[in-house]
Parts: sequence; structure tokens; C-alpha cells
Amino acid sequence: MVLGTSSGAGKSWLTSALCRHYARQGLKVAPFKAQNMSNNARVVRDAAGRWGEIGSAQFFQALAARAEPAVAMNPVLLKPEADTRSQVICMGQADRALGDMPWRERSAHLWPVVREALDGLMASHDVVVIEGAGSPAEINLQSSDIVNLAVARHVQARCLLVCDIDRGGAFAHLYGTWALLPPDVRSLLRGFVLNKFRGDESLLAPAPRQLEDLTGVPTLAVVPMLREHGLPEEDGWLGASVPAQAAGPVASGLRVVVIAYPHISNLDEFQPLSVLPGVQLRWTREPDDLADLKPGDIVVLPGSKQTAQDLSWLRARGLDAAVAAHAGRGGRVLGICGGLQMLGEALIDTHGVDGNGPGLGLLPLVTAFAPDKTLARRRLVFDRLEGPWAMWSGLAVEGYEIHHGRTERHPAMARAGDVARAVLPDDLGWQSFGGQVLGVYVHGLFEQPEVLQALAAQASPAATDELTPTAVPLPLDAVFDGLADHVAPRFGPGVLAVLATPD
Repeated sequence: MVLGTSSGAGKSWLTSALCRHYARQGLKVAPFKAQNMSNNARVVRDAAGRWGEIGSAQFFQALAARAEPAVAMNPVLLKPEADTRSQVICMGQADRALGDMPWRERSAHLWPVVREALDGLMASHDVVVIEGAGSPAEINLQSSDIVNLAVARHVQARCLLVCDIDRGGAFAHLYGTWALLPPDVRSLLRGFVLNKFRGDESLLAPAPRQLEDLTGVPTLAVVPMLREHGLPEEDGWLGASVPAQAAGPVASGLRVVVIAYPHISNLDEFQPLSVLPGVQLRWTREPDDLADLKPGDIVVLPGSKQTAQDLSWLRARGLDAAVAAHAGRGGRVLGICGGLQMLGEALIDTHGVDGNGPGLGLLPLVTAFAPDKTLARRRLVFDRLEGPWAMWSGLAVEGYEIHHGRTERHPAMARAGDVARAVLPDDLGWQSFGGQVLGVYVHGLFEQPEVLQALAAQASPAATDELTPTAVPLPLDAVFDGLADHVAPRFGPGVLAVLATPD
């Protein structure tokens, strides 16, 4: 089990690396996180064969483990809807009754579900690599902690405690967490991991030995900082923080600017753009950042957990006018899921799901929200696309749907001849009559090599004939192998084998 001194310490990343390491030893491996809080989700099958949701981190960890992603790997997913409210996804399905419960009361109802999912994975796999959440030493929450303490106790997990040494205070974080753990869980700690280290490792002495003298727990690994490792960050944009992005203007090539509204969801799908040659990925909350974009540059309205609220926020900041102005100059606008809904004429909510309101009016569409959520994985082929999006015409794409909205042509505008062209089957994609505005319901476009290849060719037209698949981000399998190669040797001979060997 990988515990952390805080959020962002590297739990998800280290869990992915260990999943791939053990899979490469020929073991049957599964990841597990009892409860995740994130609006980054993926669609997988549940035990009954239905589509359900799990956190993106566990989806990628399953791929690292060479396992089929399943809802049991993340039985509880909390999708924040406000500072004090989350949608509760239990075994892949939204459960409104659980969402209405007080936090501590909810934990008692969820623990049997978590325990059953974990027991099933333990029975059917050689190794289960468990990720904790936040810190296990939040003493105000320990009585209802079903993701760290209860899980560690239930399976008597061999626990690692990882910290981010790049933030400073690493030894205090490790010692303080150890000291605040209940004694029975403290005894499960097998070692400390110093993550994101930069510099001369010899300068750490004598701190690791002093820490072991105080706690009895050795420092098992010092993992160097690894930038651009190829996996999306688990937490992405939180509050006012901005994901890492290249500094300075782009002299040539293409800018992709993603509007980061407060309830942005599935932002991890844009990670491949951050390393695509000739492309600069930017995140913004300011209309001025759109003023100097070229017509070929792309403004993205991403997914949203609260479409109507984020649309109101967009207007309050003047970003609605900035997006419309970019489109008016012939600039490209792409809406994905909630972003597609915003591009239309109106949001209609008769069930209290999301909210009513006028859209941006860039596509002659209307979205009505339904109580039931659409969840699906899809393989689709783009119809003929016009103008600046023509490079994706005929491309087959794989992706996933997570949405309450149902979108169709505005009937009055359609009768008047103002129509949008359906460019994906089942009304999952629409293009404006002028061509520059494109909206799709399917997440995951930028995880498709062919989609990236076409975009890279547009960004660097001089190199079009020389572009090869190596011009796009590494395949995930290579990313996972790279993580394992980076992490496993830091533990020393035999250490990881001992951690995975029954007592």
C-alpha cells in the first residue's frame, strides 16, 4: 500500500510504477483505491457488464498492471460539484442517496462495498497495489477513514509512506505522519520513500539514519525528479494553481488554449498536447489570453461537472465574448461534452440536474438534461469535416461518454435554415455551418495517435512529410515501462520482492 504525507506527494505515480514492475515479473496485478475524489473519470465495465465510472488514476494504473480496468479497482469515486458537495459514484454508478448523507454516516455505508471489492481483487490476483488518499494522519477524520486506515488494517498491508521532498520539510512530514498514525497502522509501515529529489543524494545524510532511529522505519528509496513522465497529473488544476506549461510565446506553430472553469472535468485528456511538437498547450481564466490568437489556434471548452454554473462564470469574466470574438475572426473553437453544451443556444433542465440558461450561440443546438447519466465507451468515425477541421475527416476515434445532457438541433433555427452538421454518429459531434466551431460529446480525442498526428502536421507543415508516429507522445506501454525503470532500481535488490511476498 502506498500512503502519502499529503496530496501531491506522488502516490498515484508510484502506484503506477509498482503495478508495471510487478506485472513485468509475470505476476497477476491489480491496482486499488477505496475512495478517490476527482472529476477526472474513465468509463469501464462493472461486474454486471454495465458501463460505470472510476477515477482516471486507477484506469491508468490498471493499464500499467496489464489488467482490464474494472469498477472494483475504485469502488467509490467522489466527483466534486461544489466546495461542500460531491456526487457519489458507488461501484461505477451515481448514488444520490449516498450523496445526500453526512460524510461520517456515509462512510459506514460505503465500507462494506469497499471491503467486498478489495477482497475480490485479493482473491483473484497475486499482487494488489493499493493507493491511499491524501494523508492517513488527518486525526479529525481517522474515525471515518475508509480509504487509508481501514483498508490497511483489513488486509494488513505492507505500507510505504511517500513524501515530496521537492516541497521541503520532507523529514518533518514523514516523522509527523508516523507519529500521528494509530499504533497498529504504524506497525505496518515497511519504509519511507523520498520522491521528486533533485541534487546530490549524499547530502541527505545523516537524516535518513536519524529518522530510522526515531521511528524504526528505514528510508527504502530516494526517487529522482522525473519531468514529462507521460502520465497526466492526478489533481490537475486545483483552485488557482496552473498545470505546468511552457514559458514564453510560440514563434511558430499552434496554440491550444483550454478554458479552465471552476468545475472543469476530465482535464487529464489534454496531457498529450503538452508534449506534442509544434503545439503550445495553455490554460486560462482570462479573456485577454485569447486576444492575440491566430485563426489557426484552438480555443477549447472542456468538460464540466456543472455546465450551467461554469457558463455563468464564463460570462462574468467576459470569456464568452472573447471566445465569440476568436470564432468571429475565423479562429477554431472546440467544445467537448459540457463544452459542446455551452456552445449551443440553450440549456434546459426540468429535473434539477444541472441548471437552465442561455448558451453561447455558436452552434444552433439545444441541450436538455436527463436524470440518468450516459456512460459508454465508443469507437466512432468522423464524417466529412470542413474548413480548419478537415484534417480529421474520416478518422476513427475511440473515447468515452460521461454526460447527463441530450443535445439536438434547435427546431426553430433548423426550420429557418440555420443548421449544424452532424459529424459523428448518434448526434455525438456537430460542426458549425461556417466550419470553425466543432463540438463533440466524446472524451479522449487527444489520446488518439492519428488525431495527434494530424494536429502535429498542421502545427509544423514544413515537416509534414517527415512526421512519423514518434512525433506524437509515447505509447502508454512505453510510459509505464519508463516509470518502472525509473523507480524499481531505487529500492535496491530484493526489496520490492519482499514487499510482495506473503509473510
